[in-house]
Amino acid sequence: MPLHGKNLIGYDAVNAGSYTFSGINPNTQEELDTTFHEASDDEVNRAMALAADAFLTFRRLDAAKRADFIDRAADEILNLGDELIQRGMAETGLPEARLIGERGRTMGQLKMFATLIREGSWVDARIDQAIPDREPLPKPDTRLMLQAVGPVVVFGASNFPLAFSAAGGDTASALASGCPVVVKAHRSHPGTAELVGQAVQKAANDTGMPEGVFFLLHGRGRQVGNALVKHPATKAVGFTGSLAGGRALFDLASARPEPIPVYAEMGSLNPVFVLPGALAERGDAIAEGLLGSVTLGVGQFCTNPGLVLGIDGDDLTQFVNKSSDLFNEAMPATMLNAGICDAYQSGLQTLLGTEGVNVAGKSQTDADANKTEAAPHVFTTDVKTFMGQPDLSHEVFGPSTLVVNCGSKADLEAVARDLEGHLTATFHGTEADMTEHQDLISIVEEKVGRLIFNAFPTGVEVCSSMHHGGPYPATTDGRSTSVGTAAILRFARLVCYQGFPQNSLPPELQNANPRGILRLVDDVETRDAI
Repeated sequence: MPLHGKNLIGYDAVNAGSYTFSGINPNTQEELDTTFHEASDDEVNRAMALAADAFLTFRRLDAAKRADFIDRAADEILNLGDELIQRGMAETGLPEARLIGERGRTMGQLKMFATLIREGSWVDARIDQAIPDREPLPKPDTRLMLQAVGPVVVFGASNFPLAFSAAGGDTASALASGCPVVVKAHRSHPGTAELVGQAVQKAANDTGMPEGVFFLLHGRGRQVGNALVKHPATKAVGFTGSLAGGRALFDLASARPEPIPVYAEMGSLNPVFVLPGALAERGDAIAEGLLGSVTLGVGQFCTNPGLVLGIDGDDLTQFVNKSSDLFNEAMPATMLNAGICDAYQSGLQTLLGTEGVNVAGKSQTDADANKTEAAPHVFTTDVKTFMGQPDLSHEVFGPSTLVVNCGSKADLEAVARDLEGHLTATFHGTEADMTEHQDLISIVEEKVGRLIFNAFPTGVEVCSSMHHGGPYPATTDGRSTSVGTAAILRFARLVCYQGFPQNSLPPELQNANPRGILRLVDDVETRDAI
């Protein structure tokens, strides 16, 4: 599909906006071909009006038809072939293998949600039949299920140009629930977003979806995104990015006359606890795994392990020494864009300028600023310095980590109690370690969304039991996940029907249970008809 740089509204491609910009190759800092047009206020309003109209039809559409559309979108993304991968490489500096893998994850997410809604039990249907002769008052017939909330605005993420962008997990789960989606493309990879957007648009048209189920709008800064969040037709927002960006959208949505939820995933330090038994048994191997996790994707994962904690002793010293050697040998690599690279350098300067923080190891090859490169670093500090310097608890987005030397088990637990909310926490330990540190585990359970044993947090499996979220400030709503089938629950609300005739009920709540879904009927789970 040829790139045109226009905004995708309904089944049209339009460019009424007067502001334009281009994609930048981070490897060369050169502008790429194709000029992209920022959406005008009129285009934002047109998109949201179409989305609101489409919602009335789309949410009532047979789930099998919605699933066919979502399945087809996955197929059309694959049909883009090498053009998508090559454009993604040019706009992000990511290697071919990474983008091919991310394309597979994107397609897998779409098909996972298509399967979920075909089966249908996700709506959590509950039925309590009437008891008209109950004393002292009759019991009414009540029936409850989840239904789509309305048009959803999705912000593309800088670090996942496919899996968390135009047709990523937020878009897939929102469409599956029955919500039209308006995507604000990330300006770091506008061509990649447009290609995927065209694929989704084509899938919608080919499968007979109402015009207005999917949109893709471009914008250089905050104006378009802010206008979308403030628009009265918007009913929810999905965002993956920085704490500052997510919090700004959250505050904007909360200040609306009708506040709406913002499901923002905003990053994390992802603490790693290396316990004594594991350090003694395999400290060098843990150090090697840490390097791989910290430098994966140039450290540009929200699950990057930016904090490591262990108890003082010879084994921790050996672990730090091994890490130092490994980070010294690690090579710089190109980051996604100049803004992210500049922020990483600023974070490094904060660490370097903090008394009590030392460089244990860093790449011995200088990073090339002309290639937007970042050099891996590992720092060390003691528990007193860490707990006394709040800036050390802030995420440095990139290939660096900080090892904190704790003087005792009590220190380890004190740091854990002082942690803010994070996406993940990792424990490297033996079975004896885990028994000995059960109190630590209990403390950490309250701080994170996912706990990992003897592995590393980078690499989020897309499956029904995955939780990718955590207490604030990791996310704006720690009860929600942006990965896995439970992500659909963000874009649904409960609706109860009392005393309704059968032919006016949604199929999921009718006595005959024509969809054969699992329901809670008079407090008993069953797929049987009533």
